[in-house]
Amino acid sequence: MGNEFTHFDGEGNARMVDVSTKAETVRRATAAGRITMSADAFAMVRQGRMKKGDVLGVARIGAIMAAKKVDGLIPLCHPLAITSVDVEFSLLDDRHAIDIRATVGITGKTGVEMEALTAVAVAALTIYDMCKAVDKGMVISDIRLLRKSGGKSGDYVGSPGL
Repeated sequence: MGNEFTHFDGEGNARMVDVSTKAETVRRATAAGRITMSADAFAMVRQGRMKKGDVLGVARIGAIMAAKKVDGLIPLCHPLAITSVDVEFSLLDDRHAIDIRATVGITGKTGVEMEALTAVAVAALTIYDMCKAVDKGMVISDIRLLRKSGGKSGDYVGSPGL
């Protein structure tokens, strides 16, 4: 198959890839991203003073929920029985930023890259939503795949970036 786009048939029509003959393997994907905000908003998140509540706790739940619903958000994604989702936050005091990392696991016939990326995006959007009363100028950036393992295409390790 090479580097063909698999979501198109021979006539260029969109299709959902048939994975019925693929072997089930253990697959994992890790994605990352960042949200940068004002010093005031960052301090409120760090100190747990945001009026809407525990920003990072809610963002973690949002990320997990999003990873489980990717097939309803991204056209042509398969519904997956995800086996694990881990979400981590790192607070960067010098940048007034929060780094987000999500790792998703499955034993299945297709990868979980989209689930990990979506988890990061929704975590960042949740943080934005919970903090927007204090800072509407927050910037969500650098959402990317860090690594993936399993499946026919093997392992991928991207640039750690920032």
